[in-house]
Amino acid sequence: MMGKLDELMSTSRGIAAESMGAGRSPTHSTMHSASAPVAAAAPDRLQGITRSRNVAEISLDKLDRDPDQPREEFDEESLARLAASMQAKGQLQPIRVRWDEGRGVYLIVFGERRWRAAKMAGMATMTCVILDGPVSPPDMLALQLVENMLREDLRPIEQARAFRTLIDRNGWSTRQLAAELAITQSDVVRALALLELPPPVQEQVEQGSLPPSTAYEISKVENQAAQAELAARVVAEGLSRQETVAEVRRAVSRPGKAKDRGAGKGRRATFRTKAGLRLTVESRKVLDDESILAALAEVMAQIEARRPAGEQAAA
Repeated sequence: MMGKLDELMSTSRGIAAESMGAGRSPTHSTMHSASAPVAAAAPDRLQGITRSRNVAEISLDKLDRDPDQPREEFDEESLARLAASMQAKGQLQPIRVRWDEGRGVYLIVFGERRWRAAKMAGMATMTCVILDGPVSPPDMLALQLVENMLREDLRPIEQARAFRTLIDRNGWSTRQLAAELAITQSDVVRALALLELPPPVQEQVEQGSLPPSTAYEISKVENQAAQAELAARVVAEGLSRQETVAEVRRAVSRPGKAKDRGAGKGRRATFRTKAGLRLTVESRKVLDDESILAALAEVMAQIEARRPAGEQAAA
């Protein structure tokens, strides 16, 4: 796949040649002599430039966002600044699009932020580089990931979700994904770890109140209730990453206590009887003592109901 990515990226790099007139030969008057010399070589300003045939001015109503684009959120204030810049200076860089026959529009591969700003600025058309030929969804997602990571546009959780999608679609390992995107395997592992955190902690990462590197350290704590508790402390007390690492080590070194602390507060609670029996209560929701007692009472009622009538009376 990397060869294909390289080819697509190389093809789309000729983004300004058409508008600059690259490759066009200047008009010369006809020489009177029949033995006129051969036309002079192209001037320096045109040498080393290859004209792109895939650049076009496309109406905004023929452009639409790619529903599989990994980036989902855009800062409105930043968009407003970009829109003001585009009103004053015009579109400085073409966006990249591909034709979608089913929708009858060009889907934006790179440049959705500029497209949104162009709509805010009231522009009628945009300069676009059209990617020719079919591109598979995994290849397209990989291209968009590369572009967004180069521009640092993706939020951490958005990037992690895109990594997970690529792994699931292609059956890749984290090592293979890292090789395809030319990043380190540890970057992939750290990103994916964010998806294992409870939603409130992911939200803190998205809002920027919890750094991704610190959130990764918190993910090493097994119990999600303990993760959420530690994340709240980190944000409230302004703990550094090193201080968080120390807290994580203390929690991991006392796994029994960490799990017990989750009983009655997390999604799983385990109890042991003097006879050596172990009873585990699990829930998709957060458990508390009242919900555990209600569940145990319901189970006891079910057991009583299936016992023979004589045994019930004897009991």
